[in-house]
Amino acid sequence: MTNAKIILAGGSGFIGESLIKYFGTTNKLVVLSRNISKTKNNRNKFSLLTKSEIENVIYCEWDGKNAGDWCNHLEHADILINLSGKSVNCRYTDRNKKEILSSRVDPTKLLGESVAKAKHPPKLWINASSATIYRHATDKPQDEFTGEIKNDFSVQVCKKWEETFYNQSTPATRKIALRMAITLGSGGIMIPYFNLLKFGLGGKQGNGKQMYSWVHIEDTCRMIDWLYNHPQLEGTFNCASPNPVQNIEFMNTLRKISHTGFALPATEWMLKAGAILIGTETELVLKSRWVVPTKILEIGFQFRYPLLTDALTEIFKNTPKKMYSLF
Repeated sequence: MTNAKIILAGGSGFIGESLIKYFGTTNKLVVLSRNISKTKNNRNKFSLLTKSEIENVIYCEWDGKNAGDWCNHLEHADILINLSGKSVNCRYTDRNKKEILSSRVDPTKLLGESVAKAKHPPKLWINASSATIYRHATDKPQDEFTGEIKNDFSVQVCKKWEETFYNQSTPATRKIALRMAITLGSGGIMIPYFNLLKFGLGGKQGNGKQMYSWVHIEDTCRMIDWLYNHPQLEGTFNCASPNPVQNIEFMNTLRKISHTGFALPATEWMLKAGAILIGTETELVLKSRWVVPTKILEIGFQFRYPLLTDALTEIFKNTPKKMYSLF
């Protein structure tokens, strides 16, 4: 994709910056952010972006709740990508649950209303969703056709998120919901993983048998590019490697790639106690996410990093040492 106009709503995090790196040198990008100064500070802290990659980037203030000058950027856009949402890495208190839901639903509804009012709306709207919409699965993989959706809190959030997205009337704009697995790259979730290795805690988590669905960030970017270039496609797609692994295999591979020997396992009771101390939920590591991308594979997309060993090797090789202090 070249010479395209791309709008990133909530694009100041790890995935947003990776999209800027992938598309930034040959396209025009507009990042909608709640706090411009914070966005710039985050970028300076762990950024892999070069000067040439941000020369074509405009940062525009928005609050995810109200229309404003940012709406003008939607005109003649080629892609709108919505990544907005509060991190789920927190305790599921009533307050946090409310914020997790509203931070996804409100911006999606606002974007839908704004796209509908645009004279020349975006050609494609890709809205983030999550592969955690599928049930805890240890018996069989879940895909877009036969995957089973239950009703715990995380699933409820995803269901409402996608429902809000598809309920927006945007007849001139093609829509795709991208159910994203755990996204691996230089930054993001890999930073806490490196910290676990640093303190000798890189063993299995729980019984280690829970499935771990993942995707390399480059394949996420490539999938978005590919979906744009196939204008006949719309609807829901799983953004996950075709080769998920068990938690124990993921941790073993990570230790092997990073040449880390000693590693203590984390039992379920340890995880529950630790989750309370650091303010998170054990679901994030104990839920068995067995998700496969059947739909996009059937249509012909090919992953650059279908295997975990290749993905982690590339990530470890290209992760600056400022992101960790062990190696």
